[in-house]
Amino acid sequence: MRGEWLTLQAVALILLDMSTPSFALHTHPDRITMGAAAAASAAATLRAAIAERGSARMIAAAAPSQLDVYRALVAEPGIDWSAVTILHMDEYVALDPEAPQRFSVWLRTHLVDAVGDARFLPLRPELGVAEAVERYSALLAEGPIDLVCLGIGVNGHIAFNDPPEARFDDPAAVRSVRLDEASRIQQVDDECFDTLSDVPTHALTLTIPALLAGAHLVCAVPDRRKAEAVRALMEEPVDPAWPCTVLRRHPRCEVHVDADAAALLPVAG
Repeated sequence: MRGEWLTLQAVALILLDMSTPSFALHTHPDRITMGAAAAASAAATLRAAIAERGSARMIAAAAPSQLDVYRALVAEPGIDWSAVTILHMDEYVALDPEAPQRFSVWLRTHLVDAVGDARFLPLRPELGVAEAVERYSALLAEGPIDLVCLGIGVNGHIAFNDPPEARFDDPAAVRSVRLDEASRIQQVDDECFDTLSDVPTHALTLTIPALLAGAHLVCAVPDRRKAEAVRALMEEPVDPAWPCTVLRRHPRCEVHVDADAAALLPVAG
């Protein structure tokens, strides 16, 4: 499926109907090992896309949970970053464009500037919500997405598709959403904001079909605070109550967790 561009309608059908996807969860002893494994897989996909088409397009999450992935990805050899376009998956509404909490600023700091030559296409809510949604939807539609590097929130969200409003059959690629309180509290716990009142209440987010239109999903989930979400990912029915459960229906998704995030999973034996 890599290299083929799927319409959102086609992705919605996959999410609703696929019964035998390729899904794997990998447990690692610590965050660094987790990040290295996720980065190695992501790097292989970027190299393959560049070798096949001469370019690659990826969507990258902006969150402290992805730091170890991006540090390892930057160090991966043999990636022609000048051939890579990086998009991201969500952005706060009503934050100054240069605010350090902006996801575009975070990604520039921890990935884009570190690789140097990649083309970066940020979400720009300062243009106005309607125009920003229209422009970014058009950018997403310009070509296939080879890779999505993502995480899972404490409430099971992917991007800012919070439960229970997340839609597996969303016809839009990008939309404006009101943030669930659990998502806002997580931003404080991640030390991105000092208090809950500082966290914006609204954001732009790529929808679930837009994310899952990516050919290869590499999901990294460290931290004991994410253990319940990881348990739900593996054990709960595929349902918007736990949006992350839809990852089990993707044709090529791998989830990498550290020992703390795997704490509530059954012990193999």
